[in-house]
Amino acid sequence: MTEAEQTIPVHGAATLPAVRVDAYNAELRDAKGFIGDRASKRAFQSILENWRDRLRSVGGDPMGEKPSESISKRRLQKALDDDDIETSGLVLSAIEDFAQELATVSRKVLCLKTWRDTQRLVIGGGFRGSRIGELAIGRAAVLLKADGHSLEVQLIRNHPDEAGLLGSLHLVPSWMLDGHDTILGVDIGGTNIRAGLVEFASQNGVILADAKVLKCELWRHSDDKPERDEAIERLTDILRGLIGFAAKKKRKLAPFLGIGCPGMILADGSIVRGGQNLPGNWESSRFNLPNRLRALLPRVGGHEPLILMHNDAVVQGLSEVPWMQDVERWGILTIGTGLGNARFSNQIKRETAANARGGGK
Repeated sequence: MTEAEQTIPVHGAATLPAVRVDAYNAELRDAKGFIGDRASKRAFQSILENWRDRLRSVGGDPMGEKPSESISKRRLQKALDDDDIETSGLVLSAIEDFAQELATVSRKVLCLKTWRDTQRLVIGGGFRGSRIGELAIGRAAVLLKADGHSLEVQLIRNHPDEAGLLGSLHLVPSWMLDGHDTILGVDIGGTNIRAGLVEFASQNGVILADAKVLKCELWRHSDDKPERDEAIERLTDILRGLIGFAAKKKRKLAPFLGIGCPGMILADGSIVRGGQNLPGNWESSRFNLPNRLRALLPRVGGHEPLILMHNDAVVQGLSEVPWMQDVERWGILTIGTGLGNARFSNQIKRETAANARGGGK
């Protein structure tokens, strides 16, 4: 058993079973504010709206009167494929401008000391889950390579809506899940809260790559604008329902809940910085989400559930662990309500290399 596997799990841990979290939640600023805000879903909507304003000033907007933040991914895709070249050109212009911003933000992040020598960059988040997002990410990848960056840019392998749940499997050593085939996962974002049952199998102490989301519940809390306590009650109800569903389906549900949440996560489960898009004040010193949920949730299999929380970009990135064994250092950017980020070093790979050299731990 490796040193990482022996480590007692804590919230926001730097050392996890398969990786070391070198950095996350980098908050780069310039004179205009947070640099990451220039490569978020809202930033793309703002860029699109700017192009539409320019067209309105000289005759008309081919996309009508609906504000850009209300235009669906499907509508944008249809506009991209439209026979009207001006409509297609409008969307392409927004994609190009956003790609330029994404490339700029990526350069800034990659220049950070904790991000040096990154070999692979995975792009996740809700924006990646559309053809518009994929094209913007692909264009940014080309811009980075044209600058001389040798790193490989990839789209996150699992659907972004599921990756934030699947990553919870890698928050704890696999032996803690022995005898079970399902866990609970929660992905908290600035727009949505997802909770689901994650089905998995392990072999020789390793979680296999074919894990999948068995059942998922989505709540778009940004539409309801709840207070913080209302949000916790709603989440608790969802989790109770999932626990009941697992029992009905005779799943071997582990007494474990993994949570991905925006912000810096301290070892006691409190949140500092980065929770500004969540419903209510989640950064209060008097609020602790894991403790609150532990008091509200029923026992699972006769045991009080172990609850572990980490940054949402970290957890989403952990879903890529099975496919990152051919590199030593890799990172993730998640494009959603904001821009999440996390950098990893493969813990097992590094320890194995050290032992091979006779370096011990």
